Amino acid sequence: MSTDKKQALYEHVMALRRVFLVSLAAVGILFVLFFYLFCDQLVDFVLYPVRSRGISVISTAVSEALMTQLKVCLIAAVVAGMPVIIQQIWSFVSPALYPHEKKLFAGLFFAALLLFLTGVVFCYLYVFPLAINLFWAAADTVATAMWSVKEYFNFVLSFVLPFGLMFELPVVIFMLAKRGKVNYAKLAGWRKYVVLIIAVAAAILTPPDVVSQCMLALPMYLLYEVATQLARFVKPSQPEEEEA
Repeated sequence: MSTDKKQALYEHVMALRRVFLVSLAAVGILFVLFFYLFCDQLVDFVLYPVRSRGISVISTAVSEALMTQLKVCLIAAVVAGMPVIIQQIWSFVSPALYPHEKKLFAGLFFAALLLFLTGVVFCYLYVFPLAINLFWAAADTVATAMWSVKEYFNFVLSFVLPFGLMFELPVVIFMLAKRGKVNYAKLAGWRKYVVLIIAVAAAILTPPDVVSQCMLALPMYLLYEVATQLARFVKPSQPEEEEA
């Protein structure tokens, strides 16, 4: 490896190191602030769906409550620190992009972020309360329900995060269409197989109840239809553009 290549590689590694350290510092500072100033409010926000229904959660281990508080504050710090993280990632990636690539990358990046947040908010506000009602009613008919705060928090994460990830479907299809891997005709022809895949994914990614699975599968199908129509207007990249 030549000296110039070694120097370029070293500069890239140092730039990536700076991105990591600045992002980590931002999240760490926010985590400390949230833990000491807003921990109770954040935990109350997470527990609101059950407390508003008169459901109490319990702690079954010595460190369970504290660990839950730490997790809640850490996730809140990552979310609040996202502008810094995005800015750092952009500062690392943008110098290697052409002007038209910068516009496309920025658009896709923020579209993906917006869709992820939309999926999480949609799930937390509309789907998650339905699941809570279903599980509580089912438990109440069998035994006295006592939900652990740790298990409840893990359940919240396992429930809302798949919605955010699955809402990225239009961005994924756009990228595939841009590279010429898919087009409108192919997507329309795959519809019946996609319905099956979405149903299986919803069954795997959500808790085992029909309500939450349908509430994930239906938006996914609608997003697929939107992305299919979007593919009509996507112009695939030319070979010389991909090479560049």
